[in-house]
Amino acid sequence: MSPLHTSPSSVTVAPTPTAETFLTAAFYKFVTLPDYTERKAPLLAFCEAHQVKGLILLAHEGINSTIAGAPADVHAVLAYLRHDPLLADLKHKESYASKAPFYRMKVRLKKEIVTLGVPGISPALMAGTYVKPQDWNALISDPDVVVVDTRNDYEVEIGTFTGAINPQIQSFSQLPDWVSQAKALQEKNGRKPKVAMFCTGGIRCEKSTALLRAQGFDEVYHLEGGILKYLETVAPEDSVWEGECFVFDERVSVGHGLVPGSHALCRCCRDPLPAGAYDSLLYEAGVSCPSCHDTTTESQKDSARERQRQWEKAKSSDQAHIGALHIGAPHKTPRKPVLLPPGAPVLYSFRRCPYAMRARLALQAAGVQCELREVALKQKPESLLQASPKGTVPVLVLPERVIEHSLDIMLWALQGHDPLGWLPADPALQTDALQLVAQCDRDFKFNLDRYKYPNRYDLPEGQSHRAQGAFFLVQLNTRLHKHAFLIDHQWRWADAAVAPFVRQFAHADAEWFAAQPWPALQAWLTHFEASAAYDGVMEKYKPWHVGQPQVAFPTVI
Repeated sequence: MSPLHTSPSSVTVAPTPTAETFLTAAFYKFVTLPDYTERKAPLLAFCEAHQVKGLILLAHEGINSTIAGAPADVHAVLAYLRHDPLLADLKHKESYASKAPFYRMKVRLKKEIVTLGVPGISPALMAGTYVKPQDWNALISDPDVVVVDTRNDYEVEIGTFTGAINPQIQSFSQLPDWVSQAKALQEKNGRKPKVAMFCTGGIRCEKSTALLRAQGFDEVYHLEGGILKYLETVAPEDSVWEGECFVFDERVSVGHGLVPGSHALCRCCRDPLPAGAYDSLLYEAGVSCPSCHDTTTESQKDSARERQRQWEKAKSSDQAHIGALHIGAPHKTPRKPVLLPPGAPVLYSFRRCPYAMRARLALQAAGVQCELREVALKQKPESLLQASPKGTVPVLVLPERVIEHSLDIMLWALQGHDPLGWLPADPALQTDALQLVAQCDRDFKFNLDRYKYPNRYDLPEGQSHRAQGAFFLVQLNTRLHKHAFLIDHQWRWADAAVAPFVRQFAHADAEWFAAQPWPALQAWLTHFEASAAYDGVMEKYKPWHVGQPQVAFPTVI
């Protein structure tokens, strides 16, 4: 089965989209992608950078997807994919909606882009012969051709081609068992029959014909573009299609010309509602229908009722019933584009990393404008590893050299420009600052890591390291009783260097931290987290990928 194509929307085919129209693009391709796991992060980042929503499945055998967004943005994603020689001939189908069909963007890694469950099946190498929609009628009217509908039984129930066999399967993965037992597919006179297979959009029948060819069927055909292309291409008076075609979106079904059909969807089982469902005592909107009423418990029905209530409440107030903003929804004023000068520093960073946080604080205070590249730690970009083989953030790439350590970045930035006076003029204060930060990075960080991540260090618990780390916090609290900040009565670079680590320690168990007798330290941390400087360095950015528009840091509004 293809990915779930759309969320609640009114989808129609529109040859000329308006400025408010959302374009939905559905596509798949069977092609060997040995590096499919490495494609996830940059592909997701590219989609999110263009505010495209939907679902993309990646597997060793290929790609399967439906995405939606502004037409120019969707076409940008398609162009991004086709830039890869393996996907250069990727084909897609388009439809248009007046509302955003999706609320989130997901890229998922799968064993198969459509689950059949039979190892060794390669549609890229073994698929049957394509038959164009205008030639389909002639093929399936041949009495020697066995016509098989590869879709699930609830899809077949509302429409299929005249004379097609319904395998009565509930999922595509059940098709191999049916094939092995189907009398219609058995040899006659030592010869396997000709077989024509079809599905909604082409992906399932392409894989099912590969299955048959692997089992020795020589003449296997499938409908190019699936039922949807047939209904779009063949005139009603020439059609041998009966009924409507189930689709995986809120249209539920379509007829010729892809005009939305007459069926509705049960929000519980996601099947098309049977005839008379609305009049049945077993039907409850969003909760059950006659087909699924007896398959769920009362507890599950109560949960569904609450979900339905929340959905209706959100709909009545014209809000999206999810946490994330969707395309077209009100959102923060976007950043004004900033043109960075040639040769601007490049900062590889990770938002929550305390080392990277302290570097961003200093760069922001010094007014050093650079290109920020947010790093996905599980998928580090090659350019980072080339600049700094250690592969840890932050890394600041300058035209003449690379700075690989957070303290070096801080001091480099502030020594170049220090408008806020973060560097103390008194050498004794600077020495004190250096010693304090060294203690933070050595002893305190050692205990912080083992307190927060005991399993990572094969420790039974982290409480003993919390107690050891607390010795450093007591020292900080004593300092802050003497003056407002760690070194003197002014916020200095040492405060910026230590605060991200204290924040991380405090957030490991906020209730415990708040209960400690450290009022000065707690007030100092609160002051930091409420500051404009903190807000400026904690903006969220999507992971960087090659070709992404530059992100300027600090943000200039």
